[in-house]
Amino acid sequence: MACIRKRRGKWVVDYRDAAGIRRWATCKTRRLAEAVLAERLDESRQPREPAVDPDIRLGDYGNRWLDLIAATVKPRTLEGYRQLLRLHLIPQFGSTKVRLLHKGQIKVALAMKLNSGLAQNSVRLILAVLRALLNAAVDDGIILANPAEKLGRSLRLIANAKAHQEEIKAMTREQVSEFLRAARTTTDAYVRRYSVLFLLLARTGMRLGEALAVQWDDADFKQRKVRVARAFSRGRVEKPKSGHGRTVDMSEYLANSLLRLQVQRKTESLMHGWAELPKWVFCTEAGTPLDESRVRKVFSKVLKLADLPPHFSPHCLRHTFASLLLQHGESPQYVQELLGHRSITLTADLYGRWLPKKPIRGGVNRLDDPSGSKVVAKTESATSDVLEVADSIGGPSRTRTLDPLIKSQLLYQLS
Repeated sequence: MACIRKRRGKWVVDYRDAAGIRRWATCKTRRLAEAVLAERLDESRQPREPAVDPDIRLGDYGNRWLDLIAATVKPRTLEGYRQLLRLHLIPQFGSTKVRLLHKGQIKVALAMKLNSGLAQNSVRLILAVLRALLNAAVDDGIILANPAEKLGRSLRLIANAKAHQEEIKAMTREQVSEFLRAARTTTDAYVRRYSVLFLLLARTGMRLGEALAVQWDDADFKQRKVRVARAFSRGRVEKPKSGHGRTVDMSEYLANSLLRLQVQRKTESLMHGWAELPKWVFCTEAGTPLDESRVRKVFSKVLKLADLPPHFSPHCLRHTFASLLLQHGESPQYVQELLGHRSITLTADLYGRWLPKKPIRGGVNRLDDPSGSKVVAKTESATSDVLEVADSIGGPSRTRTLDPLIKSQLLYQLS
């Protein structure tokens, strides 16, 4: 039976929830307590049976949760969740009943992890897994609210966009040109074999696993486009990280390089006596897909040849691709589509510091142009601040990419 009583200067609402579990809520005033009681009574009039034992402990519920999500997440992600549960959450909360977990208890445990020297990003991942687990507990009717919600900000586990951007390692135009030149011109034939793969990463923004899973049928050389339909993850072929495929543009130089590589593969097929051309664009001398660990070792060798910092990784070519396009005024939405981000907000948060920030003098004059053209209205004096629209950019068929280095084979060779 629900009631309100005063205790130690505060008003306590004593009630049973829709699952029949006894609950308490503390309020500062009686009027607020009456409002809470009315709300809780409305909820309790919709009885529901929890899908699992209301007194289940977090360790048991965690294992049940992993079994339920196994079919909906990638194996690599599932293994990460399992490891975080085993190493951090179950030792800390495994014997605690899920319905008895409270925000203060979780906050103290996470703070202890930070104080013990665990990396902030690791603690953030622990909280993310716990939050997802408790969201499932809400759906199962074990708890009414998730006590792990909004703890990230109070513990400062959520980095602001500026701090996140500073962590991104992207090469400059000169650095990526030198890197690609070193890979292309090295006397080491084994390393040179990877040069087109590195070019693809730098000119399409693909993730390494996506690039390794590209097949010849994915490339449309006439339209200069390539389909990102799958990705390698720990030797398994899966969907791309976004969960669906996407189509990206190819620069003229990249398309020509891939065509030359295709001719080379046909020659290798005859030399090795292969029955048919391997379907994988990037493969070993045996025709099998390349291994990520091999690619990373070769990438490190090319960094040394190009005299570049060793902190760069193959994924940095993705960051380089996005940052260069944005620096040259390409639409963030277009970059988002090429990268396969789920939202333009993510693209802006990651690469916002490369967006042009210098104001365009006379830019507001575009609002007066009845045609809506991007051409800036004429000013009284012909100064260098007046913008002009180029007649043509890049190759003869012109794509949306405005980066002349990406577009022009000649400029690329000169770099």
